[in-house]
Amino acid sequence: MGYAHVYAHEIMHRGRVPMEPADFVPDWADRPRKAKFHPDAETLPLPLPESPEPPEQAAGAVRGFTLPLLSGMLRDSYGLTGRRLAVQANTDLAALPHYTHANWSRGTASGGGLYPVSVHWAAGPGGPLAPGLYHYAPHQHGLRRLLAGDVTGEVRSALDPGAGAAAAATQYLVLGVKYWQNAFKYNSFSFHAVSMDVGALVQTWRLWAARYGLRIDPVLWFDEERLARLLGVAPEEEGIFAVVPLTWDGASGPGGRTTPAEAAPGDAAPAVRHRDVERSRRVLVFETLLRIHEATAGRAADRPAPDALDAAAAFPPRGGDPLPLPAPPAPPVTTGRALRERRSSFGRFDASRPLAAGPFAAALADCAATAYGTEAERPGGPPLTSLYAFVNHVEGIAPGAYAYDPAAHTLRLRVPGPPGSFLQRNYFLSNYNLEQAGAVIVPTVRTTAVLDAVGDRGYRLVGATIGAVAQTFYTTAAAFGLGAGVALGFDNISYQEELGLTGTDEAPLLIMLLGHDRPRPADFRHEIA
Repeated sequence: MGYAHVYAHEIMHRGRVPMEPADFVPDWADRPRKAKFHPDAETLPLPLPESPEPPEQAAGAVRGFTLPLLSGMLRDSYGLTGRRLAVQANTDLAALPHYTHANWSRGTASGGGLYPVSVHWAAGPGGPLAPGLYHYAPHQHGLRRLLAGDVTGEVRSALDPGAGAAAAATQYLVLGVKYWQNAFKYNSFSFHAVSMDVGALVQTWRLWAARYGLRIDPVLWFDEERLARLLGVAPEEEGIFAVVPLTWDGASGPGGRTTPAEAAPGDAAPAVRHRDVERSRRVLVFETLLRIHEATAGRAADRPAPDALDAAAAFPPRGGDPLPLPAPPAPPVTTGRALRERRSSFGRFDASRPLAAGPFAAALADCAATAYGTEAERPGGPPLTSLYAFVNHVEGIAPGAYAYDPAAHTLRLRVPGPPGSFLQRNYFLSNYNLEQAGAVIVPTVRTTAVLDAVGDRGYRLVGATIGAVAQTFYTTAAAFGLGAGVALGFDNISYQEELGLTGTDEAPLLIMLLGHDRPRPADFRHEIA
């Protein structure tokens, strides 16, 4: 049993046994920047869309990514799309009126709004830019050139053996996590949060690209040390969590002639010389974070067999007689618009208007159909997640806790009666009144079964899977004009007990709140300011 099992146990029990360091207090005055900063690197601006809402495309309408499409996907996922300054119940409200602490909305959700994922583009032959390695700067919506020359061969070497179609790509997005951007606030818990952040970002890309018939298939198993060396980062400071090959319009494969990247002096392989400049005067090291990073660091040769995760499949839903749900209605707005309008409700839920059953059913169906989609997950294989729903105020559905059956699109009663008291009693923060939400959806994963099936790196798969579900939830809620919120500050074990999951390896890892917001909220109109 690897260290990831120990970490998973501590995460599940942290509501009752605080994780070390238990007395930690963030130093907000010395917090890191909200994105990496390379002051001596050239920044190339990315094109903005001609219109804020491009038309939906039929599947297969484009042959691959272009620079405008990649720019649009990056902007609608991690780019700054608007300023948030609404009156709400989150604890950071006092700082938001100050521009230096402004909270900018993004299409992708992130734990604590910290956005620690770094996006690098390894551009090879056949693309619109000179081959090289670029870092996406979200605040400038531009690309910082960190290395000139083709490095895609180095990426492909890190993926082998068994990378399949990913080895034929000429363009790659490489996702890293600078741990300090999250650990300054969440210390040892940060690895759990950032794993979800990566899954949320990848799922945003999948939803966005699907409009054009394009696929996003992340690779999770690779030589992480080799890619860290290429990016010029210390492995203990930044983890490399995923590689996403891109199908590029007009690309003919990796065999084209191009200039290879120069190796750094004394090295046998190319490596970035530009370094991220840290703002914090003091960077802390957390032993638990170092251990879980080391335990989950990837090796391409350890890639599991395609059917390995079958042993960790979600259990069939159990409960009372099936309660049919209405067919999910079509969302009234496009995916792109939903991403740009996505936000957290933070205490603005209003139970005076019950949640309609149709959008509630759509949220359940969309979340159940979500997977991280890595090379370890067999196409058409069984799902890893189960969904439970605590119903407070949903039209036509009696209050209670239910298990969702995605195959039959029905609910099965687990616990009858209004769940509001249980929900609020087991929530640790003050930014939500859970009873006012129409429903609270809870995804579970058999975490220990995943780790047993594919090893410690499977913890990143578990977190990213839950993050992908959360991003789907937020996007569906925004598409139907509903309030939404996702939270980690709850007693996981109490949810396990309440849902009758004690003695199983089903781990409730997230709570997702859905309902109507109060009408006419006070907000800041950044677009006319």
